[in-house]
Amino acid sequence: MNEHVSVDAASLVRHSTDKPLSLAVLAMGGQGGGVLADWIVSLAESQGWMAQTTSVPGVAQRTGATIYYVEMLPARDGKAPIFSLMPTPGDVDVVLAAELMEAGRSVLRGLVTPDKTTLIASTHRAFAVSEKQTPGDGIGNPEVVIDATDFASKRTISFDMEALAVKNGSVISSAMFGALAASGALPFGREAFEATIRAGGKGIEPSLKAFNAAFDRTKKHPRDPVSAKLVKRLDPLPETVGHPALDRLVNRIRTEFPTEAHPLLYAGVRKLTDFQDPHYSDEYLDRLGRLLILDKANSGEKRAFAFIVQAAKYVAVAMAYDDVIRVADLKVRESRFNRVRKEVGARDDQIVYMTEYMHPRMEEVCGTMPKGLGLWIESRPKLFARLDRMVNKGRRVQTGTIFWFLGLYMVSSLRGRRRGTLRHMREIAHIEAWLMTATDLLGKNYDLAVEVLNARRLVKGYSDTHARGLSKFDRVMSALPMLETREDGADWMKRLRQAALLDESGSALDGALKTVATL
Repeated sequence: MNEHVSVDAASLVRHSTDKPLSLAVLAMGGQGGGVLADWIVSLAESQGWMAQTTSVPGVAQRTGATIYYVEMLPARDGKAPIFSLMPTPGDVDVVLAAELMEAGRSVLRGLVTPDKTTLIASTHRAFAVSEKQTPGDGIGNPEVVIDATDFASKRTISFDMEALAVKNGSVISSAMFGALAASGALPFGREAFEATIRAGGKGIEPSLKAFNAAFDRTKKHPRDPVSAKLVKRLDPLPETVGHPALDRLVNRIRTEFPTEAHPLLYAGVRKLTDFQDPHYSDEYLDRLGRLLILDKANSGEKRAFAFIVQAAKYVAVAMAYDDVIRVADLKVRESRFNRVRKEVGARDDQIVYMTEYMHPRMEEVCGTMPKGLGLWIESRPKLFARLDRMVNKGRRVQTGTIFWFLGLYMVSSLRGRRRGTLRHMREIAHIEAWLMTATDLLGKNYDLAVEVLNARRLVKGYSDTHARGLSKFDRVMSALPMLETREDGADWMKRLRQAALLDESGSALDGALKTVATL
């Protein structure tokens, strides 16, 4: 059946055939992507243009950013614009990525093209789950992303817009709006952009401050170099820290140790004083002093004291192990509550509750007990299993409530008794055995001894994480008898450590160990 509809010609709306100007904003939750898209639409409309914004949400906060898509056209009398609901690969004029890897994803999606796209991207990182779950360094290579964007885009503007926004008391959307204004990609003046922010009515001054800073930065220095190598920033050894006990520790570092180790030793002292007390830091320096004697006796000075430098780092890490007391202490600190409030943007009159997921095992409970009592319980398997059934359960703990805060605070107050716990006894025994293995190698294979120190990186965390790390450490060290007489033994030890850090299950380490066995 055919249906004929009669339409009055006078009622027809002519559609514009002009090509719209298109922008894609890729942003995660809390970055103000929606606000930025609304600003762009309001800006266009204030200049007599017609504009539309749509959004395609990601799966979750860090498994996919939301894409806000904006199209705009100058208004034409008697003509209605035809706007798309989502970006078309190869047909986007401006892409604004609120994080570096999102810029890379925009290239993979085909949104960035060399014939027309201006890419505006922040070089800071918000790490994905896949990056965080890797035991070692699972961070994506930023140099690869920048190389790809340089090749794929017509023009790239990239610098740390997040840091600039935070410095000016605002969020990244304000900085990106400023970079967009300075890019010249839109045919509107700076005053129109600023008027759009003022018309928003909320957070005007901080937003304008961040906008202006980003605008000026884009005009003067639109690109920041990126590097795959993280720059370690260690505080230099100060003359004084204003506390007698700590000044004495600083003076010990200055007078007893080579300058090559000063920054790491100072960092270690700070870490261990925070972990326990100044006396514990004294124990650390005593231990390092004994290692320094051996390092000097084995030509350490000719090697820039590589052994003592690595020992300064990893002995401090080993002595500041993560136990239940440490975890409780970190969770009830005022600085943590303040940081969380700042991250979620809570107002002064708002209450913020944090829900922690905790899954203690009886091993952790025994480790927190005096060593005699802990060993007594562990030596009775039936009693241990009965108690484990009681405590080995997942719990959701609201740290901000009086009940749970006081509970965690009481656990953290056991810090003064830490030296008498079963966990401390075992950690110190493990440290001494590890250092003895390393020092025994100094005269035979100096570089391998340094790599034995570096292997301590595998041991981290607490509970199941600590157990897995300790297992990997033991497996790596099991290859030592096959490597200690080889000139390339240090290289193989390094390969084993890197393999152990590739995955949680240890599959890569299994393959590396089989390779070593064939040498």
